[in-house]
Amino acid sequence: MRPLRRSHPIILSLAILAGVFLQSTDAHAGETREIVVAGGCFWCVEADFERVRGVKEAVSGYTGGTVANPTYKQVTAGRTGHYEAVKITYDSAVVDRDRLFNLFFRSIDPTDAGGQFCDRGQSYATAIFVSNAAERAAAEKAKAEAQAALGRKIVTPILDASAFYEAEDYHQNYYKGTNRVLTRFGAIPQKDAYKRYREGCGRDARIKQLWGNDAPFIGN
Repeated sequence: MRPLRRSHPIILSLAILAGVFLQSTDAHAGETREIVVAGGCFWCVEADFERVRGVKEAVSGYTGGTVANPTYKQVTAGRTGHYEAVKITYDSAVVDRDRLFNLFFRSIDPTDAGGQFCDRGQSYATAIFVSNAAERAAAEKAKAEAQAALGRKIVTPILDASAFYEAEDYHQNYYKGTNRVLTRFGAIPQKDAYKRYREGCGRDARIKQLWGNDAPFIGN
């Protein structure tokens, strides 16, 4: 029976250590939050923000319009009022909303109201969609700071959030997809088609021209 008695302090110590570890973990765990932004082609916005430490997921979709459950064809035809948008889910203990809005403005051309880069039309325009007063204040602050830094008028609107519809499965994580798609270069993997599209559309070149060394995602 003596070995059993001697084991009690060991068990107690382990329980205390486990409790301390759990309390420490809870203290450092942030809330899971979301923002929704439109920055032209949602493939590119998704690819950019999934690189950010603290971002758990970026999902391509459609929002801001009047048609329920729209298709990609409907949205890009311009008959729905929807934007190509991305819902970004993040850990607020690792990256905050201010940082994400700051990165967003520097990853787009916020001076262009007619679309983004080679993609033209309302569905490719930029916007931030906010769900409450705190989000709106943060977005307005980031917009003002970006405008001061750029020295040019920023036309990206800050809009009330509405229903967000996830895009078709083949659009999700397009930038790293391995399925082969038919392009003018022949049948190539999605990830290669994405790289050719991003370069050919002039996204990085224009962002570099606008933001210089402040551009966070060049070459993604």
